[in-house]
Amino acid sequence: MPINYYIILAVALFSIGVAGVLTRRNAIIIFMCVELMLNAVNLLLVAFSKMHAANAMAVNPSAIVGTEAQLFVFFIMVVAAAEVSVGLAIIVMMYRNIHSVDVNFLNRLKH
Repeated sequence: MPINYYIILAVALFSIGVAGVLTRRNAIIIFMCVELMLNAVNLLLVAFSKMHAANAMAVNPSAIVGTEAQLFVFFIMVVAAAEVSVGLAIIVMMYRNIHSVDVNFLNRLKH
């Protein structure tokens, strides 16, 4: 499959994520959109890793390549899981205190 399809899909996913973060008020949906953006980046990393590995294997069949991007994807997934755990804890505490997950209520924290 050509790399262009992966790029188009990743750009579409990232755009949907950005639109969701910028337009939605629900904190849970905002988290889901952030995850969508992170997964778009993961898709690109894996696609470019596959492309780079295929090119390197054509030049040197005994080379071990293509694992660098997969390690980055693993770290991104770990960071995303940590972000979600902290973010969901904040959302749960926000819901317990104000009985809403609307992020506009967070403006009250300034005062």
